[in-house]
Amino acid sequence: MKLSRRHAVIGAATGLLARPALAQNKYGPGVTDTEIKIGQTMPYSGNASAYGVAGRAQSAYFRMINDQGGVNGRKINFISLDDGYSPPKTVELTRQLVERDQVLLMFYSLGTQTNTAVHKYMNQKKVPQLFVATGASKWSNPKQFPWTMGWSPNYHTEGAIFAKRILQTDPTAKIAILRQNDDMGGDYLDGVKEGLAPIWKNVVADVTYEVTDPTVDSQILQIRNSGATIFIDIATPKFAAQAIKKIAEIGWKPTHYLVSVAASVGAVMRPAGFENAQGIITAQYAKDVTDPGWAKSPDYIEWKAFMDKWNPTANQLEGSNVTGYAVAVNLVKLLKQCGIDLTGENVMRQAADMKDYDIPLLLPGIKVNTSPTNFSPIRSVQLARFDTDHWSLFGDLLSQDAHA
Repeated sequence: MKLSRRHAVIGAATGLLARPALAQNKYGPGVTDTEIKIGQTMPYSGNASAYGVAGRAQSAYFRMINDQGGVNGRKINFISLDDGYSPPKTVELTRQLVERDQVLLMFYSLGTQTNTAVHKYMNQKKVPQLFVATGASKWSNPKQFPWTMGWSPNYHTEGAIFAKRILQTDPTAKIAILRQNDDMGGDYLDGVKEGLAPIWKNVVADVTYEVTDPTVDSQILQIRNSGATIFIDIATPKFAAQAIKKIAEIGWKPTHYLVSVAASVGAVMRPAGFENAQGIITAQYAKDVTDPGWAKSPDYIEWKAFMDKWNPTANQLEGSNVTGYAVAVNLVKLLKQCGIDLTGENVMRQAADMKDYDIPLLLPGIKVNTSPTNFSPIRSVQLARFDTDHWSLFGDLLSQDAHA
């Protein structure tokens, strides 16, 4: 389903609690006594449309929150627009949301290149660019960009963690890299380079693809012909699934590392063929809800009930239904923390003061923490290996603080 514009709920809240006479509400753009207006750009179409699942899950979550009375009596008016993963379109739609629709904040807009295109603009406008849906390191730079904050672990850290494991387990292997030719691919590559510095000479292929390419089949053939036995796959879902299928088709059997942004069971592993995905290694910070080990955990049970009632047509195997839900929970918790001061300034002040937020569906031991000097809410991951039809965790939590 193509989704170009989505409103969670628009309308007046009812039954607002009376407030003390001396309490004075502080409102920024997009906020009234009855409404909090939030904007988003999301690729509901185009080569990254698999990520649109997150926007749909968030729309469903905000509908549920509104049905329960909203946030401190205010309904969330969520405007999520389709930018097709195109930076020029992102610029157009973001300006529309900020200047015409007057949103309080932009939330979880997806893509490194797309968010980069509006990075300076959002900070010039002093509108929160909150929990951007990309792990680029640049989102944690409060000194230069105090109005922008990421959410997921950063790509540089993940790349360095993969590299460290390769260094420990197979330091003489020949290594090949496939990466998207943009800031996302570059950020991952920087982490890999840092971790593989002692054996960088072992990298026999570093091959790129463009987001507009129809397939990565020729790149996979080039990489196989390099003689590599370890493959680091830095791709988005469509191209990751293609790579897995092509590797199986040509009978190549490398040790395969797949970046977390392309590790969805429903959007990548199943389309690629479970039989072709066995043994692939990734990094996770959120629970894989296809893993039967989580079936009795209270947060999984609550998420499943939410999906069944509020997002019933969604494919629950798609990982973006998990991360999209978790970050939406985080936003609502943050908005409640803002109290009656619903200005952009206070949103960022409170976003920089999240202390041990316990967010559902994050892996055990991972909590959300920020400070005025640290805009990286989640800083740990755990490695996982694809087994049969789900990801199986192994090893300990690995921290950004140790590897960034």
